[in-house]
Amino acid sequence: MRGPVLMIVLIVALAAALALSLLVGSVPLAPGAVWNGLLGGGVDAVIVRDIRLPRTLLGALVGASLGLAGAALQGLLRNPLAEPGIIGASSTAALGAATAFYFGLAGSHPLAVAGASMAGALLAVALVHALAGRDASVLTLILAGVAVSAFAGALTALAINLASSAWAALEITFWLLGSLADRSMQHVAVAAPPMIVGWALLVSCARPLDALSLGEETARSLGVGLGGVRFRLVLGTALAVGAAVSVSGAIGFVGLVVPHLLRPLVDHRPGRLLLPSALGGAVLVLLADVAVRLLSVTVEVRLGVITALLGAPFFLWLVRRTRRTLA
Repeated sequence: MRGPVLMIVLIVALAAALALSLLVGSVPLAPGAVWNGLLGGGVDAVIVRDIRLPRTLLGALVGASLGLAGAALQGLLRNPLAEPGIIGASSTAALGAATAFYFGLAGSHPLAVAGASMAGALLAVALVHALAGRDASVLTLILAGVAVSAFAGALTALAINLASSAWAALEITFWLLGSLADRSMQHVAVAAPPMIVGWALLVSCARPLDALSLGEETARSLGVGLGGVRFRLVLGTALAVGAAVSVSGAIGFVGLVVPHLLRPLVDHRPGRLLLPSALGGAVLVLLADVAVRLLSVTVEVRLGVITALLGAPFFLWLVRRTRRTLA
């Protein structure tokens, strides 16, 4: 599939997923009622503008951030199994949220958890940069990210272990499972700016990523400053993924699955994979969130659970296909 055709298909799919997300919910609404709710008043406006629209916008923003960051890191590390959590941004953002719950800050302000999560993601950048250094090799960068991620995960588990009550531990655990329920336009306003800055940093690395696919020495000979590219990618990933985790909790597999599916359609060029992965990630998260609403009966199934249930079989299929190819 040619690049422009792929982009058109993904844009149409995203528009359809956005519309479906606004239509589906516990209260059935016809397309006309959704339109009137967006533009008018009454009960339909409360349902559409105050409940479904923030959830829909966040689904698109979170999915785009995860898909874009996954494609960028896979290009940087030249490893198709790399994903946004490899630099520790997801784990430290989750640690920030767990800290807010643990110390009771979550009840003090509706955006306290989001702010703590983004602070945690920025901490990941500082730690990875301090441990690996500006001109670190790919291996050093991975090792620094794994160390930060493991330590943040351990501290999050410790917060759950030492929680003052079972309810506090349960609150942290449920948040970590990922969800877009009960979000407001305040969450959109807080998360969107750092996401957009992160997207800009990641997209600015498209041409260097294409050069890196030829090897580091070739990239240097083409004038690519590898230290600067790595720093922009790490910072962009932390901003985009940290902001995503701050409003949705941990949602796995999106940054892994989407680039895998789209890579053959862009001739395996990492630079050309960025924007399609952002659109594909938005579509996947929106559809998964629609599935959450359709599956829910008394207790809502968490979004992170749905994406894991979708992603794990995909990788089992990928392993089986790889074994057949090598046989």
